Amino acid sequence: MIRETFFEVLEIENSDNKISNRFEKFMFAIIVANLIVMIFETVKGIEHVLGIYFYWFDIFSLFVFAGEYTARLWVCTLDKRYSSSILGRLKYALTPMMIVDLIVIIPLFLPLFATDQVDTRFLLILRTVRIARLLKLTRYSKSLQRLGKVVMKKKDDLVAAVGVVFMMLVVSSSMMYYVEHNAQPDKFSSIPAAMWWSVATLTTVGYGDVFPVTDLGKFIGTFIAILGIGMVALPTGILGSGFLEEIESEKSSANICPHCGKHIDELN
Repeated sequence: MIRETFFEVLEIENSDNKISNRFEKFMFAIIVANLIVMIFETVKGIEHVLGIYFYWFDIFSLFVFAGEYTARLWVCTLDKRYSSSILGRLKYALTPMMIVDLIVIIPLFLPLFATDQVDTRFLLILRTVRIARLLKLTRYSKSLQRLGKVVMKKKDDLVAAVGVVFMMLVVSSSMMYYVEHNAQPDKFSSIPAAMWWSVATLTTVGYGDVFPVTDLGKFIGTFIAILGIGMVALPTGILGSGFLEEIESEKSSANICPHCGKHIDELN
């Protein structure tokens, strides 16, 4: 009975379950608070005053995340996909979100292996791993889950769009290298070096540290900048249309009776 209750709270999306809703809000708040702490820890004045509180909050968060990870492994066998006691749990532990959860709690075990010679490395790992806590928001945010669905559904279109942008990057940097190399051998020393200019131009950022000085280079740069406005915006347009499709799909699903499969309006 206890396992079933934990399973429903941890693994089943149920807006009517108050405990599940409160748990999701609690975990969401813990993750956001961790990110805020991580940001303000870099401010020396704040860290000097609140450093000890930040430290104990980090320890508390790690134990919360470790408890959540352990509980999910404990109840996962109630899911038919992971019903095997050992292999089922191993299969579940290798799912993307569980790997993220494991990475997040790694700092709990690092002190067991730390020595005086490698303390600096472990400190760097600790700080880097904390960024992974941001990925845990995906589990508790419907908006991020929707984004994941959109990316998966539109992955072919996104790959094609990114491919086109990459081709534009190679073509523009190659052209600019051959046109500007003699005039600016230090700025356009190679095609890879010219790619920095191409990225800044295609994305319309234009840092201004590298720019064409020849007439032909300026003409090509103008053409590439105008073309880049549309090319780089392609992935954004694909994701935007995917979001609209996903929202419409969710609305349609909400009007379908889960028992008979008919539209609710037809039953009234």
